[in-house]
Amino acid sequence: MNNVLLINASPNGQVSHANQLALELVASLRHRYPRLELVERDLGAHPLPPLGLDYARGLATTTPFDSPAFEVSEALISELERCDILLIATPMHNFTLPAALKLWIDYVLRIHRTFSSGPEGKTGLLSNRPVYVLVGSGGFHQGERARQPDFLTSYLRQVLNTLGLFNPHFSYLQGLVFGEEAVRASVQDTRARLSLEPLFKHLVCT
Repeated sequence: MNNVLLINASPNGQVSHANQLALELVASLRHRYPRLELVERDLGAHPLPPLGLDYARGLATTTPFDSPAFEVSEALISELERCDILLIATPMHNFTLPAALKLWIDYVLRIHRTFSSGPEGKTGLLSNRPVYVLVGSGGFHQGERARQPDFLTSYLRQVLNTLGLFNPHFSYLQGLVFGEEAVRASVQDTRARLSLEPLFKHLVCT
């Protein structure tokens, strides 16, 4: 394993609980892979430009991959192609994923480049690799305390499958607006669960 890509979709940036836990996962991997390279894509600190007319036309016509219209898309897809493991740290906004992550998806989920489309549907063109998604939410969307729907998980799973990335692992940090003790308990519980994954056996549980 040589490369980890961390997508941080939180407007809280580096202080996001999901992002901090993702960095702990990277640190645990470095026990086994000391030369592991981390590529961080902070979508809050460095927002992606909105999709424009040139990009839309490029998708609808036979446009070379090296066209300026695809410059941002190609850069993001290249990061994705190079990684051996993908980590996504994201909040849940209004039952689903935040706009910043949706924009990243719109750039990397690209017909003829990362998926093909035929009579039987869409087929991913990327090679499969481990994917771990850390989802932070103020309320509860999973388990017995859930009182609101979760449209993030099914949608993001479909997106990743369409890219060719199968069996993503989702972890949920819930109840983050209920004080420091609730945050600490949620993070500790998620950390403990992730430490059971063979990849993260060096994760320190506190």
